[in-house]
Amino acid sequence: MLKRIHVAGALMAVLMLAPALMRATPQDSAAQKKATDGPEPGHSYRLDFTISELEDGKKINSRQYSINLNSGDQNEIKIGTRVPVEAKQGEIQYLDIGTNIWCRLRDRADIAWLSNDVMLQVRSDLSNFAIPEQQVQSTRPVIRQVKIDSSAIATVGKQMVVGSADDPNSKRQFQLEVMVTRLK
Repeated sequence: MLKRIHVAGALMAVLMLAPALMRATPQDSAAQKKATDGPEPGHSYRLDFTISELEDGKKINSRQYSINLNSGDQNEIKIGTRVPVEAKQGEIQYLDIGTNIWCRLRDRADIAWLSNDVMLQVRSDLSNFAIPEQQVQSTRPVIRQVKIDSSAIATVGKQMVVGSADDPNSKRQFQLEVMVTRLK
């Protein structure tokens, strides 16, 4: 009889504590998993940019730029000249003239149907001095500039046009292309 009372008491205690134990167990295992598992590292990529200048549909000039980038990071390529310009009387300001390409990349492997795709953000600024025919009568330099800002999903291993712009003063067009390659 005493044995039945102990068994019944133990059973009652287990039934009363079971919901609390069941709620605590998943939280504990989730906390343990979070503590031992760090964030999954992203992949490394190489981005190959091509800036092409076309006239009447024919490529007349092309420049290549490459940069390595880890998923989730951002990087920048800057090539050019810093030109001093007098903004106000006695106040010098510097202009960046040349090629600037900023990019950010994120993996999309978390979505099965986009496993070979990446999210890509690109900001580019291409500037140079106007040719003599485009200069106005001024002591200050005339700067020609093309900006392309884009956000797209790119497929790894396939070249894509990020953006293009027509030059309003000529029959020329500028194209920015990118090829994303996953590194080992």
